[in-house]
Formats: sequence, structure tokens, C-alpha cells
Amino acid sequence: MEKTDTPRPVPDAPNRRGKMIPALILLGVAVVGAVFLRDSLTFDALAAHRETLLAYRDAHYGLAVVVFVLAYVGIVAFSLPGATVATLTGGFLFGLFPGVLYNLAGATAGAVLLFLAARAGFGAGLAAKIEMQGGKVARLRAALARNEWEVLFLMRVTPIVPFFMANLIPALLNVSLFKFVVTTALGIVPGALVLTSVGSGLGDVFATGGTPDFGVFLEPYVLWPIVGLVALGLLPMVVRALRRDKEL
Repeated sequence: MEKTDTPRPVPDAPNRRGKMIPALILLGVAVVGAVFLRDSLTFDALAAHRETLLAYRDAHYGLAVVVFVLAYVGIVAFSLPGATVATLTGGFLFGLFPGVLYNLAGATAGAVLLFLAARAGFGAGLAAKIEMQGGKVARLRAALARNEWEVLFLMRVTPIVPFFMANLIPALLNVSLFKFVVTTALGIVPGALVLTSVGSGLGDVFATGGTPDFGVFLEPYVLWPIVGLVALGLLPMVVRALRRDKEL
């Protein structure tokens, strides 16, 4: 009998469009939020409403925590302006501890939601196209795959890549959810600790009518530990590169 090639399955176009709906919703809300909420998610807005926020926290602490974390999730998931102000607010309302835990929970959950939506809508298909087409982009993707843990961690612990881009790039390259969650949860800890600490001291800043001092990031006791984390993230990549050179 003559063999016939088994036809490859054709992607279901309606199903593919359906997977893009969450990503498109996030994109739409991000655009609307950037236009209409840019004046509401600022340090000045926090200063203006600080007494109301403190009163609500004192009267309904548990509910205040839930509302705050959900608001933080929404800000990150929809890539709205104000993530830094949200982190400061967590410190202002809840102190360094447990404020940093609430900040980490909101930031990580929001990042995961954005990652999942972007990956479902674009990531898997884009990664498949890159592998099929080959070329420089495919080689770059392969190089990143060899160092995914380190690259993802460095994207979080350094301010080189904006936070929302550090959520989208791994999704578009179809990075595994497990690696994304672990490196996000660990990589944002240093920055969250510093900003939450700054937020916990905003009472004095508001009293004097000043602004937060972000120069703390340049203080040796903050800067050098972060530099050390970056070095630890780079070290495995350097070692692997040296080993490959010796094998050639």
C-alpha cells in the first residue's frame, strides 16, 4: 500500500483568537488607566489622602490588607503607572513588616497574571515561529534558554529592564511559569525591602512637606548587597562560557 503523509493539524483560529482576549483586555485597561489614572496613582495623591487611608486601616485592618494587595495586583497586572507609589504605600500603612510581605504578594501575583495572559495570547505562538524561522533571533532565544534562571533573576534584581517589560519578555519567549514565579518572587525582594522601608518613614516626610529620598539605593549598605547579588547571578553564566571556550 502506498504511504500517505499524515496532514499536520491546522491551528484552530477561533481558539487562538480566544486565547488572545485576556492579553487584549490587559492592554486596553493599561491604555485607559495610563490616561485616566496617572494623576491618581502618584505620591501627591498619597499625601493628600493619607489621613483617610490611615483611618480606614485602623478601623478595618484585615479588609485594608485585602484591598491593598488586590489594588497592587491590579496595578501590576494592568501595567498601570504607580507601582513604586504602591510599594511606598504598603510601607506607610503597614510598616516594613508585614508591609514588605504584602508588597511582595501583590507584585508577584500581578506579574504572574500579566505573564500568563501575554503567554497565552502571544508567547507560545511567537516562540514556535522563532524556532521554525531560525536565524539570529532563534540563536538568541537558545542562548537565553541556557541561562534562563540567571537572566530572569538579573532582570528583576537590577533596574535595567522596566518591571512591566520584565513580565512581558519572558512571556513572549515562552519561559516556564515555575522559573518565572521563582525568579520574580526572589529577585524583587531587595528593591521591595528598600522601598517599603522608605515608605515606612513617610509620616515624617509628610509632616515636613518633603518627598521620599530614593538616594538610599546608592548607600553602601544597600548598593553593595545588590551588586553582590548581580555578581552571583552572572557567575554561573561566566563559568559556562569559559567551559565552552575550553571545549572548543
